[in-house]
Amino acid sequence: MSSVPDGKKLVRSPSGLRMVPENGAFNSPFSMDEPQWVPDKECPRCMQCDTKFDFIRRKHHCRRCGRCFCDKCCSKKVALPRMCFVDPVRQCPECSLVSQKEVEFYDKQLKVLLGGGTFVVTLGTSDKSETMTCRLSNNHRYLFLDGESHFEVELSRISSMQILTDGTSPGGGTSRASGMLLHYKPMGSQDAQQLQMEVAEDKKVASLWLAAMHKAAKLLHEARDQ
Repeated sequence: MSSVPDGKKLVRSPSGLRMVPENGAFNSPFSMDEPQWVPDKECPRCMQCDTKFDFIRRKHHCRRCGRCFCDKCCSKKVALPRMCFVDPVRQCPECSLVSQKEVEFYDKQLKVLLGGGTFVVTLGTSDKSETMTCRLSNNHRYLFLDGESHFEVELSRISSMQILTDGTSPGGGTSRASGMLLHYKPMGSQDAQQLQMEVAEDKKVASLWLAAMHKAAKLLHEARDQ
């Protein structure tokens, strides 16, 4: 185990090298723990094709689900950023498809969220609104809202999230995201607060940000249910 800059460290696990925060309390809310591997004695056969393991047909564990497979059924190595692996790792066909979709989120949508969008923000039932830039923090743990004032929403304290739409887009396509309604508990409070955001000046950028946040919400839900 060795320390590296920016509060992260390299950790070697049975599955491979991982780059994780120095303090586990600062893990990204999108991250997932490594699974418990199915014990070798409990999997005499491949859990995909039912081939019996022997000295020639060795067993391999999928790094995402922890189940046992033969080399033919678990030969693909795919990036797994949600578990912080440095290099692509061995995964079964089912898991590799899920991971490939998540890689797209990390490569594209996450950059959109970090870049931010401009919204008209209303807190609670107030009749006062403020134009603010909303972006995801670099550690993925907070939404930063900046305008004349500044405040933060911790993703782990969001209890519900609804993407608002403006109906169908020109040409009869899918509806475009026009805003977001959040319910969250501020730090030190058990009472839920409502936050409403509506797209402001650059509607295209803001709509893309909301679409990315919609995908992020799905990952957050999965991570909480792990």
